[in-house]
Formats: sequence, C-alpha cells, structure tokens
Amino acid sequence: MVNEGRGRLFRRKDGKFLIYLPKDFAEDSMFPFKGADSIFVKVSFKLGDSKLLVEKWKEPPTE
Repeated sequence: MVNEGRGRLFRRKDGKFLIYLPKDFAEDSMFPFKGADSIFVKVSFKLGDSKLLVEKWKEPPTE
C-alpha cells in the first residue's frame, strides 16, 4: 500500500497550475479517486497552513 508520495506543483507556460502525483501512488488500490482519467476536484487550504485538501467535486462547475 502506498499512502504517501512525492509530487510536484508547477506552473505551465499558459499560467495554469498542475499537481503531479506519482503513478504508483495514484494507481494504488487504496487511492480514493477511481475509474476516470479526469475528475472534478475541490482544492482548499487554511490560512497559515502548508497543507492542501483535495476532495472529489460533487457536480461540475457552471461555466
């Protein structure tokens, strides 16, 4: 079981940010996001904290 991995947050040339997750981490049987190449997520943080919270988004955002 892989419940921890080193990833990377980086900025693309177009200004968007991406979070890279290692393959063995994301493909582990206990990884909470399953079955899709792409899913909507909610990312949040608390001021003064160095942690990000990533949750599955219940419904797609309205554009």
